Amino acid sequence: MLKAIFLMGPTASGKTGAAVELLQRLPIELISVDSALVYRDMDIGTAKPDAATLKLAPHHLIDVIAPTEAYSAAQFRADALRLMADIMTRGKIPLLVGGTMLYFKALQGGLGELPQADPAVRARLDAEALLIGWPAMHAKLAKIDPETAARLMTTDSQRIQRALEVCELSGKTMTQLFAEQAATALPYHLLKLALVPSDRSVLHDRIALRFEQMLEAGLIDEVKALRKKYPALTADLPSMRCVGYRQAWQYLDGEFGLDELREKGIAATRQLAKRQLTWLRGMDDTVEFDCLDAAVNEKLFQYINQFINRKS
Repeated sequence: MLKAIFLMGPTASGKTGAAVELLQRLPIELISVDSALVYRDMDIGTAKPDAATLKLAPHHLIDVIAPTEAYSAAQFRADALRLMADIMTRGKIPLLVGGTMLYFKALQGGLGELPQADPAVRARLDAEALLIGWPAMHAKLAKIDPETAARLMTTDSQRIQRALEVCELSGKTMTQLFAEQAATALPYHLLKLALVPSDRSVLHDRIALRFEQMLEAGLIDEVKALRKKYPALTADLPSMRCVGYRQAWQYLDGEFGLDELREKGIAATRQLAKRQLTWLRGMDDTVEFDCLDAAVNEKLFQYINQFINRKS
């Protein structure tokens, strides 16, 4: 049977470094599973591998669209399936690495049949949100569909709106619809690996340090340049709702100062990591490795090498 590998984990867990090292030792090709890395010109705030790293270890599905464009889980699934087939023809094994858990879920299980968007329902939800705010709308969703709400930020207006819209139009929650869908089986024997921290406080420290490094590297200037290069760019687009970019945009609009930008950016990234770990806890057949273990990359190599060489 064809084989494929998932390498998942929260932000700052060392996924990219592990994947780059594994590529030097194994017959694999890398596919990025990251809803932020698809955007061109968004390098610092996404922790995108630098040019030297990408030359050493090319990643598919990085820099595929402009920040003014949208990229869905359905598009990712179609692109990933095509790339996985191409990789197999070259005698390699696809290793899909990233932290966008919805993409992993969509790839493995397919996408549920969700109702089409309804402009009237969306307009009414937008009007309600103007009155009570998106955090209150998130609380409303949490009462109806706590599993979906747990994976969303309280300010993620697009996804909160969509989840409430689906509930209203279908009479079922997104959680129910995904559970009921007939899974579209992948023609691959999957090895699902997760990098998780044995001590979450250490991961939090890593996140804080990395955000500081992003600021020092010029995150604010990067957002300034994006606003200048893409006149159609707005704060409501998915690209600018990415962690770090939202806060930098608000800072540039004068909503708060640099210290608050730092605090909000770190807090939002930690919340993202928490949601990613929640997703991972709900996934079946996942083998966990401690991302804080100094020998984790070697352990990953040994485990994957056995998987690749297994005859079944």
